[in-house]
Amino acid sequence: MGTSSSRHGDLASNEYLEKFAKKEHMSPNEPFWNRFLSFSFTPPATSLEHHALDERIDATCQQLLANNLHSGNFGSLLHVFFSRASELLASAQTDNNMFSWQAYNALFILRCVTKFFVENLKEEDLVRQFEARPLQQADGKHREDENVNRLEVFLDSLIEIVVDVPVKDFTYPLHLEAVNCLLVLLSVQMFSQRPASKSCIYRSLMQGRYSIHAPLLVKTLLQHFISQDKAPPGLYRSTGGGSIVIGLASELWNILTFGMSRGATSQVPSDGVTVAKPSEVSDFPLANQALLLVLVLVNHCTVDKTLHNPYRQALFSCSNSLDPCSEATPTRAAATFKLDLSRLYATLCHIPSSDETTLLLYLLVHRNRHVKTYIMARSDIEMLVVPILKTLYHAPDSNSHHIYMSLIILLILSEDDLFNKTVHETILKGVTWYTERSISEISLGGLLVLVVIRTIQYNMLKMRDKYLHTNCLAALANMSSQFRSLHPYVSQRLVSLFEALAKKHSRLADQIQQQDSGAPPVTVVHVEDTEQPSDVVQDLGVLEEVLRMVLEIINSCLSHQLAHNPNLVYTLLYKKHVFEPFRTHPAFQDIVQNIDAVILYFSNRLDQVQKDLSVGEVLTTIQHGALQWPKERLRKFPDLKFKYVEEDQPEDFFIPYVWSLVCQSSGLYWNPAHIKLFAADSGSPSVC
Repeated sequence: MGTSSSRHGDLASNEYLEKFAKKEHMSPNEPFWNRFLSFSFTPPATSLEHHALDERIDATCQQLLANNLHSGNFGSLLHVFFSRASELLASAQTDNNMFSWQAYNALFILRCVTKFFVENLKEEDLVRQFEARPLQQADGKHREDENVNRLEVFLDSLIEIVVDVPVKDFTYPLHLEAVNCLLVLLSVQMFSQRPASKSCIYRSLMQGRYSIHAPLLVKTLLQHFISQDKAPPGLYRSTGGGSIVIGLASELWNILTFGMSRGATSQVPSDGVTVAKPSEVSDFPLANQALLLVLVLVNHCTVDKTLHNPYRQALFSCSNSLDPCSEATPTRAAATFKLDLSRLYATLCHIPSSDETTLLLYLLVHRNRHVKTYIMARSDIEMLVVPILKTLYHAPDSNSHHIYMSLIILLILSEDDLFNKTVHETILKGVTWYTERSISEISLGGLLVLVVIRTIQYNMLKMRDKYLHTNCLAALANMSSQFRSLHPYVSQRLVSLFEALAKKHSRLADQIQQQDSGAPPVTVVHVEDTEQPSDVVQDLGVLEEVLRMVLEIINSCLSHQLAHNPNLVYTLLYKKHVFEPFRTHPAFQDIVQNIDAVILYFSNRLDQVQKDLSVGEVLTTIQHGALQWPKERLRKFPDLKFKYVEEDQPEDFFIPYVWSLVCQSSGLYWNPAHIKLFAADSGSPSVC
């Protein structure tokens, strides 16, 4: 740091850093700070590079930690940053990048040091480091900013940069660093076992003047996500004079390129933590970090009734700026802002599906009635649904949380009859990523049924999660009364699902009967049948619930849409033997009677015509018979309607999930040895 720095890449021996970390107080007015902040560099972009930086500055941070309560130099740097940020905000509409350059450099150093404090100190000690003033002044003058709460001023400055400074090539790095600083400050949650509502940082952001500006901050962050602005060319690639366009570049921080190109092979630090490959640097880092910050802000402080989360309210109440009829939400109208939902929809549809975008979509369709209504009215709903189906189809490549969120979105959408009608009217061609069978043309609804059935079967083999089964079947049940023109393959897969479950039911029932009779075990052992007796009984109970649901789905389709589903009737006739064991079973016989009535009616119709009919002739006979089908033959059952309800303590799931996403996707690095939020056996994604 500074304009006359060493070339040797040893930050610990740099004279400016040494002076900054010593006990000697450096007043904010000293010329030292201009030299200290006059450097240009290629900033670290991946967790691997951030980890390497952390190791290089660790000794300096340790020294600063030991001396700062005496010297107050961290506070002096904060004061210098406040000054540069004020100058920047005052000249925000000009193209003078000098203020932006030094504000960025100061902010980068503050972020590095703050992250060290967050990882190594309790929050109250972190606050002490922010508020530390020099123990004595050599000139006997009054201490600068003695009555100022620096942490709150720092939060103010970061938010002002995000919302007030225009995004240009030379301010893009400053915006990115401001968002990163907010993420670092909020990461205190990862290193504490206290709820966020007890954190002074979170409480500061949730109350007072911050709550008033929350809608503007959330709107700005969402606009960054929507815009998907590319990073300026020099940000992560050295351009000779440094990545920040300025003529006073020091050569010191050129070591932050770490002697490697960004396409280098991924490395694993000595602590064994998985980190992002250098080649995986995002082209849209501001959009990525802005989305992560939104997710962090809206998922904390959600259950403490004494603390309102204004960012959550803002996200859930925003409306369409292109809709003149959209009204503010009746409660907390001040928390409402307007957004171009067509651009938001386009971004959600066209960027690669990820945990972060899926989680944002979940929050919006679950909690924001304006967004949900807008999505339901879209004529191109397949643009949103198909990427979700691809995520589910490639379930082995996704983590369980991503699968859950994708399924829950489908469940929420399926609560709407218009959606269920639209997906069966939307025809897709050339779905090449579905490789089980070549399908030249299929309805979106049919594809949805196929993928959800496949997810159930995958869960039966791999995850064996009751709640995943429930969500899958609930989505199919909501749609079942609107099933129309089901593809032959879809009809086959639906009945085959029941057949597979029926076979498993028979095995479990036989196993229980053998245990009760004391008979020796059968020779052939299935992996899923190797439980203890009590587990087998429990599994049989769950399986019977699932079987009942599948029967209800088939019955609902027959009750409401029989005339529009000849392929399903054909499949039932072909597979009628599958239902025989359940005709007298007390848990199923009432609903199997309906299916039997359909099978018997159409079997008789086929018997009235010549034998050895072709498939086409059978379907024609079914279609003609359906026109005369007496609906009163079927016993009426309640309509299948399921509604998604969030758990009572959603933070238990969402807070660890959100921070695992930040660790994986932000490019920042946190020391996993210090993290307390993730349990060792929680199954959370690996922390990087």
